[in-house]
Amino acid sequence: MSLQGILSNFALILFVLMVITGVIWCLDVFYLAKKRRIAANKALAEYDARTAKLTADGIKVEQNGARAQIEHALLRQPTWIEYSGSFFPVIALVFFLRSFLYEPFKIPSSSMVPTLLVGDLILVNKFTYGIRLPIINEKIVQINDPQRGDVMVFKFPRDMSQDYIKRVIGVPGDKIVYENKRLTVNGKPLDYKPLDDYLEEGSESLTYKKQFAENLTGIEHRILNDDRAPAFIRANVKDFPHSENCSYTYEGFTCVVPPGNYFMMGDNRDNSEDSRFWGFVPDKNIVGKAVAVWMNLSNPRRIGGIH
Repeated sequence: MSLQGILSNFALILFVLMVITGVIWCLDVFYLAKKRRIAANKALAEYDARTAKLTADGIKVEQNGARAQIEHALLRQPTWIEYSGSFFPVIALVFFLRSFLYEPFKIPSSSMVPTLLVGDLILVNKFTYGIRLPIINEKIVQINDPQRGDVMVFKFPRDMSQDYIKRVIGVPGDKIVYENKRLTVNGKPLDYKPLDDYLEEGSESLTYKKQFAENLTGIEHRILNDDRAPAFIRANVKDFPHSENCSYTYEGFTCVVPPGNYFMMGDNRDNSEDSRFWGFVPDKNIVGKAVAVWMNLSNPRRIGGIH
């Protein structure tokens, strides 16, 4: 299995380790420890009887902690049980935290620049959109729905082993129009405020991109546009569920978001493969909401909230 495959199945690996160490811990607590205690009591009774007999025969017995040593040796856990018992609570705690509260991710691509940079280590809130069973990702408690402007992690619809991160542009029922690199949501064009040109950190080509503050129905965030890139490339569109909800032109497209689905786009608009090309994200694919950058090893100043 590749490193990417191992990482994508980390939750399953963690679950298996928790089950194995948990079974060993329970086996020891409820059976093996009692068995060792019985064996120790028997050995100590024999030791006490032998000591009493020698004393009765007038033979002085030097204890020197021999009784305690015998008890300690017989009650001591085997190494494999000792390690399992030590690891179990740690593994269980990590599994609970990353399954129901917060999970760390690393940004691998530039599709969310300038909001998120390559190498950003982020925290994803796993419960804000509802409580889901780990491994199978089945929602059991509804809490909140994703809102326009949220930065969300989800399972890539075309490959569920991959985690993607994009911004929620459309919620169920929204009509999304994208023409000439500008968005209209439910008939209302978004406001765009020009900002200074942006040079992506670590860029080797030293290419500046146009930067704008986009107001997504009250949520303002930065986006990038590359003047060299076309407005839209119809040939890059894949077949996807509910594709009948979308119509395409050379300048862009119009999509109506179906029930239980979301329309996602990267902030680096001309360098992001997103819902424009592979379709909608079903609610069942949602992992959580990205809430903070907790570290970037090459740029510690990146620590902070995500907007």
